[in-house]
Amino acid sequence: MNTEIVELNEQNIDIEQLMRAARIIVNLGTVVLPTETVYGLGANALSSIAVNKIFLAKGRPADNPLIVHVCSVKMMEDLLDEPIDLRSKKLIDAFWPGPLTLVFKRSDKVPLEVCAHLDTVAIRMPDHPIALKLIELANVPIAAPSANISGKPSPTMAQHVIQDMDGRVDMIISADRSRIGVESTVLDISSPVAIILRPGGVTLEQLQKVLGKDGVMLDNMINSVVDKPRSPGMKYTHYAPNATLQIVRGKRENIISYIKGEIQTSSTPNLIGVLCSDESKSEYQGAHVISIGSVHRLDQGAANLFAVLREFDQIGVDMIFAEAFAEDEMGLALMNRLKKAAGFNIVDV
Repeated sequence: MNTEIVELNEQNIDIEQLMRAARIIVNLGTVVLPTETVYGLGANALSSIAVNKIFLAKGRPADNPLIVHVCSVKMMEDLLDEPIDLRSKKLIDAFWPGPLTLVFKRSDKVPLEVCAHLDTVAIRMPDHPIALKLIELANVPIAAPSANISGKPSPTMAQHVIQDMDGRVDMIISADRSRIGVESTVLDISSPVAIILRPGGVTLEQLQKVLGKDGVMLDNMINSVVDKPRSPGMKYTHYAPNATLQIVRGKRENIISYIKGEIQTSSTPNLIGVLCSDESKSEYQGAHVISIGSVHRLDQGAANLFAVLREFDQIGVDMIFAEAFAEDEMGLALMNRLKKAAGFNIVDV
């Protein structure tokens, strides 16, 4: 397949170019589009034929549900089997457009392939001018998982997408780096207490301010692998670099001591990578050391994570030791992705 690569400026969108992308969506093709979370691999969410092209391009298992992106509440309502309740309206008013995905009972308009044959559909409104305008011009909701080969780190820069998707999709829209850098929070609102199925760009603490401390909780399988996923990212190994990745968890001095010991006793320290913070970067010598940022700005750390994992792939290390980080605010999403990237390979020190 010949992939057309189009560069767009989100501050000054070339509507003619974007119209061509919209026609591809309408004609059941595939378009990679930028969003504020990560780049997405988009297709017409109302067409089984189009949606199946997403699974084919990614090599994604068919029982892994997709998120549907809309540009208006009206477009969302057409996909639902139930009216929007007051709680949903509060969440939409607070966080849309933005990195929050809500799980609703779906209508028959949504193909079963989108939902992995579940009776629910996951929907969000992206906070990105190119994504929103593309959905508006196509006038159909767009199903869009992350635009990477299934299981690999999600793409936050156009070059990542081109590496993975050139020759697999009809068009790639190249734009700026993704602002948030991890996927959206997925929230199941089908029960009295809302359940976070996947942490992401909207934090637990932010949701509690809207729903109350007792109104939202983390799914108890959030850091596990489940057999029947209700949300993307719950079943399969995700975000994995080529190298073996081990998370080192404990007191800061113990983490540093453990990783330094592994480097010093290795016969090939040049094949070791260390994923760490700015505060500890200078502690490690002899290995390839990359910081994701300060421990005091884990939102930036989350935004940098996937790019750092891809950088280790480019270097060609065969072992990565990653410092563990605090699991609150955006640290929860950061550690969720890091644990899945490591296949839950964690050592406590």
